[in-house]
Amino acid sequence: MTRVIFDIETVGVDFDSLEEEQQEYLLRYASTEEEVQKEKNKLGLYPLTGEIVAIGMLNPDTMRGRVFFQAPESSVDPFEEDGVVFEPGTEREILEKFWDAVKGFDQFITFNGRGFDCPFIIIRSAIHRVRPTRDLMPNRYSGVHIDLLDQLTFFGATRRFNLDMWCRAFGIESPKSEGISGENVKELFRQKRYIEIARYCLRDIIATAHLFRYWERYVKFIHEPE
Repeated sequence: MTRVIFDIETVGVDFDSLEEEQQEYLLRYASTEEEVQKEKNKLGLYPLTGEIVAIGMLNPDTMRGRVFFQAPESSVDPFEEDGVVFEPGTEREILEKFWDAVKGFDQFITFNGRGFDCPFIIIRSAIHRVRPTRDLMPNRYSGVHIDLLDQLTFFGATRRFNLDMWCRAFGIESPKSEGISGENVKELFRQKRYIEIARYCLRDIIATAHLFRYWERYVKFIHEPE
């Protein structure tokens, strides 16, 4: 069975670029300046008000992969580091590359992919009129898509902690260990630090790969024949 881990990084659009009706809709429950800013900071969480700036893919069995990332107005050439190829492109181009690559795998592994990454990828692709090549949201119990957040919380039976918390609990190096988190991505993108975003995305999928192995070895129940 061929398996792939994937993860995305996103940024929100400039709030002032939205039409007046959209702004009013997004701020309809914000009554203080603090609440207004909070809503503006959430724009990167939704595919209708955000975009994908990096998609990382990693085979957990070979630890080889690819990171597709946006680098607008920048002369960045593809490059390779430790078996991972980094390829720049527009959002549409990186989505097309993702769909072309993912169709070659039998199983998908994510952390909160069902709640965030997969819907985001599918809707952003639809906005660009890019058709999916695989069903990223199959029956959640089928085993085709292993969402580690589902598995580690026993499908919502316990509290949902973020990737950083799970990594620290199991002694896995956190993707935030170099001082960058998802909250920094928009500012890094504004500063045109595109390769830093791509490398952070890679750290996310490497951490997910280690978490996946830990789950397989110590959490996943395997029936032993008598």
